[in-house]
Amino acid sequence: MDLKLVRQRYESELYDKIIPFWEEHCVDREFGGYFTSLDRDGSVYDTEKYMWMQWRIVYMFAKFAAANNGPARWIDIARKGYDFLTAHGKSGDGSYYFALNRQGVPSVAPYNIFSDCFAAMGAAAMYKATGEAKYRAEADSAMRNYIRRMDDPKGRWEKTLSGRPARLSHGHFMMLANLAFEMRDCLGSCEYDSAAEEAVRTVTERFWNPEMRILFENVNPEGEPFDLDSCEGRMINPGHGLESMWFMLQHAERNADPVLIAKAADIIKGILAFGTDQEYGGIYYFMDALRKPHLELQWDMKLWWPHCEALIACLFAARLTKDPFFLEKFAELDNWTWTHFKDPEYPEWFAYLNRRGEVTHTLKGGKWKTFFHLPRMLFTCAAQLKKMEND
Repeated sequence: MDLKLVRQRYESELYDKIIPFWEEHCVDREFGGYFTSLDRDGSVYDTEKYMWMQWRIVYMFAKFAAANNGPARWIDIARKGYDFLTAHGKSGDGSYYFALNRQGVPSVAPYNIFSDCFAAMGAAAMYKATGEAKYRAEADSAMRNYIRRMDDPKGRWEKTLSGRPARLSHGHFMMLANLAFEMRDCLGSCEYDSAAEEAVRTVTERFWNPEMRILFENVNPEGEPFDLDSCEGRMINPGHGLESMWFMLQHAERNADPVLIAKAADIIKGILAFGTDQEYGGIYYFMDALRKPHLELQWDMKLWWPHCEALIACLFAARLTKDPFFLEKFAELDNWTWTHFKDPEYPEWFAYLNRRGEVTHTLKGGKWKTFFHLPRMLFTCAAQLKKMEND
């Protein structure tokens, strides 16, 4: 594999196609914020503004502006989104709503802490790009809200009752580890370092089952961690696991922790072995730890974001371990992903395929897809490849 040629392909896709697509189509110039429900050609098919998607756009444009000394319009796009979201998006306790309508009127309650998660990331990236104190204050506020809400993430919006067992959620801890990394990188803050250490230990020690070689999504807070008698307990999300492990690797690299590097790399191998579709290729969306029926009917679909996270995880592990397995797996996934998700006629990539790899939805953005996983993957993989070229 010619690493330089691969890097150039990733950079060209990002800067010549993906960023221009979102620049042209996502900005709501009348009310502020962004359109994320974009069809194949970039036309808007819905105007609801989902908070995760909105803040992710702020984050990416601010990140690219800071990293590349990018054009002023990138930070301007991020700034206008930030202003809209901070003006309209906060509930009374400072938490962010899940969604707003086009005009900025709240449409879905603040029941999900990942709105705060991505607000923290977006505001932190704005501070790094501009140095303006208001962005730092907002990043700290949202980060503290996220940590405060982890023990009771939905608060009064929780619909389950006492009959449902308590669980620890892998997603909460993996994102805490990444958020703390972002706060250190963007703010220069050590305030969240201990929270990051605890999150990393929790992910790698409590959610990983070394005998089964599976990373679970939900574990029991006390006693035997793994519940194999329920669908929720057996829930496996390979994409989450792979994303989580490159978060672990970036934490380990920053802290010069070879033990964690080796463990995260081993977990990546376990996830790929379990989560890869051996018949049609690609990575499953959801799985059951015992391969029993899954409650989610779309479990065997192939989505863009697990493949994006797999590519990053493989390159991180390849660079940090020098194990040839990871570069070989990267080449395999690179071929499958670019062949199946890339739209041959329009910019941006498809998001949803059936198990065989056939496109099921033409959308380029929506309630769950925005300017985030794909551009972050292209940018991060290019950066890893550059480092590998120089090794």
